[in-house]
Amino acid sequence: MPELPEVETIARGLADRLTGDVIDSIWLGAKPEPLKSTAEEIALTLESKRIASVRRVGKHIVFDLAPSEGRASRGSPRKAQASTAAQWIVHLGMSGRLLVCNPDVDIAKHTHAIVRLSSGRELRFVDPRRFGRLSVTTEFAAPGSEPLTVELKSFVNLFRGRKAPIKAALLNQKLLSGMGNIYADESLFRAGIRPRRRASTLSRQQLRKLYVAVQKVLKEAIRSKGSSISDYVNSDGEEGSFQLRHRVYGRTGQPCLRCKTPIKRIVIGGRSSHYCPSCQK
Repeated sequence: MPELPEVETIARGLADRLTGDVIDSIWLGAKPEPLKSTAEEIALTLESKRIASVRRVGKHIVFDLAPSEGRASRGSPRKAQASTAAQWIVHLGMSGRLLVCNPDVDIAKHTHAIVRLSSGRELRFVDPRRFGRLSVTTEFAAPGSEPLTVELKSFVNLFRGRKAPIKAALLNQKLLSGMGNIYADESLFRAGIRPRRRASTLSRQQLRKLYVAVQKVLKEAIRSKGSSISDYVNSDGEEGSFQLRHRVYGRTGQPCLRCKTPIKRIVIGGRSSHYCPSCQK
């Protein structure tokens, strides 16, 4: 599943290419799973709207929509009512992609939405495993704190007194929205903390190290355009490169890059966790 750096990379690429463009129409496939809002709601909200901005919120991509002058109020009164500012929310799920392409490009299998733009291009949502979700709303907010902007004091308070393993707490989207398995493992390694440690046992100094590690890992991964270890590509169809800099994730049995101890893999809350038994305490 794309995590914060991958979703941030996609959102930035879409913002650069689509901001200011107008949505002429949208086609939605027959599969019901991707639609969290109804097809009618999505079409009414998107058609004849200008894309004011594209940004990431947690692991979601948010398209901020605005009326397009001279076009948004055409048609029925119902369409006119839908012309107020709104948001289109895309969650990529396990294998979802948002690709900007020309109309003459072959439509890939498992394409569930095609947004036709006034510029002549198309934005296509492709999702083979159908865990992605499309919805519309007026004011979307993530349930937890933003990892890139949360202050140290607030970060520390998120984990104080929690009996859950720190790895599970990092993945709790109600605490930190956007953190995922790869970057939790990499952050814990840099902070020298084992993933099974109870969050409540960590000192303020250890939580400060973890805070710094989370910030550094996420920012480095964004600069590398994310980690491509399965289906992830950005909006141009290009892979990221941060997987080449993983220090523990996916390196089970390989020597630690710092001390040469073999990396171990355990399962916490149904998720794989990778760590160095020597460097992390």
